[in-house]
Amino acid sequence: MRTDSVTYESFSGWVDAPTDIRPAVDGDVTCQVAVIGGGIGGMSTALRLAQRGQDVVLVEAEFCGHGSSSRNAGQLAGAPGGDLQLLNLLSRKKMPGMMRLAEHAAHHVEDFIAKHDIDCEYEATGNAFAAVSRGQMGRVRRVAKIVTRAGGHVEVGTAAELGIPRGFVGGMREMVGGRMNPGRFSLGMRRVLLDSAARVFEQTKVTDVLRDGGQVVVTTPRGRVRADHVVLATNAFAGEWDITPKHLSVPIYVIEVETEPIDPARIAALGWTSGMGLVTQHAIMENYRLTPRNTIVFGVRRLERGTTYPLPAKTPDPGLVEELAGAFATRFPSLADVRVDRAWGGWIAITSSWLPVAGGVGDNVHYSIACNGHGLAQAPYVGTLIADAIVDGELHEDLQTLWHHKPRFPRPMMMGRPGLRTIWAIDRFNDLVNGSRRNARRGAVPTG
Repeated sequence: MRTDSVTYESFSGWVDAPTDIRPAVDGDVTCQVAVIGGGIGGMSTALRLAQRGQDVVLVEAEFCGHGSSSRNAGQLAGAPGGDLQLLNLLSRKKMPGMMRLAEHAAHHVEDFIAKHDIDCEYEATGNAFAAVSRGQMGRVRRVAKIVTRAGGHVEVGTAAELGIPRGFVGGMREMVGGRMNPGRFSLGMRRVLLDSAARVFEQTKVTDVLRDGGQVVVTTPRGRVRADHVVLATNAFAGEWDITPKHLSVPIYVIEVETEPIDPARIAALGWTSGMGLVTQHAIMENYRLTPRNTIVFGVRRLERGTTYPLPAKTPDPGLVEELAGAFATRFPSLADVRVDRAWGGWIAITSSWLPVAGGVGDNVHYSIACNGHGLAQAPYVGTLIADAIVDGELHEDLQTLWHHKPRFPRPMMMGRPGLRTIWAIDRFNDLVNGSRRNARRGAVPTG
């Protein structure tokens, strides 16, 4: 697969940046609630607070929708993220609540898109946990039992039965959720927010968050925001301030790439009739999805750990783009001659438990990390529930599933650079073994 003329995007490959950037905080501002972070989680929180009559201020370092909200693969998930077998082993009692939250979150986003007429190319296709080998298919069946027992709605089948490419053995379809253009969704939500009563300040980097008496003071380069409540909705960037709970999450850099436009007849020959987004069952997933412009967006496969704050601005490593291209050629051998057109990437947050979390520091600082690869659905929903909790003084049943009354989190296991390299190496070893087995069944000689 050719990677000789890749365009490396500094923002996202899904959409252009907005041109109506709002001015930064200049001077002192007071409000009832300050929301830090203008991703889809923070925007949802601020919008809900404004709808409920709160005087709310949102501050964002770049522009609303700038971060992972617009950079992801655009797969609206209807199931929890992370390793569901491990989560079931360690947190089995939480699984029904996590499953309920995941499906409610997907429906919440669907309802938001419909209510506000957001043109984000959404299609309720569901998504597939796709198996690249018999071993992964066994994992799929075990995960399907876990999800079904927890109350989720899925179906297991072969590639032909699910309508996914024949290069995959089979998989599990999430019946809830689908695919969209996440850039259009994020900027659509931004439009709704800017039309609301919320006061939005962009180009405003927060340098500190401190308590002062019964209030919280948010410091920025050109002014301060003083609020009765603060919501930290900054995903991977929350670790920049001392007020953030220790070990809340690990910052991870991931990339997505997109092919050049492909002849529709060649796409049709893949057998991808469902149009579902695909997530492989590697320990570090690969994702693949079709777009309305007859391209395929794919990514992840390798995780890069951030070690210091502030997190640096990055563009994708060309070597990782090459690696993703090689994986693409393996999964779609009939498209091995297709060129990679562009690549983009960004920081996301992974929690130590691989579960989304929310909670409070005292009674007036609130936080959430509703991601772990499934933030497109869960972040807006959890943000809305946090807003309701601030106004009502009580937690919705779904928010209780995530809530930490004491902000104490264990050190993340296997999330350092050596651990991530080990996990990646295990995935590649299993790919090599499975490839050798396929070749042996076909009577071919493995080439290594």
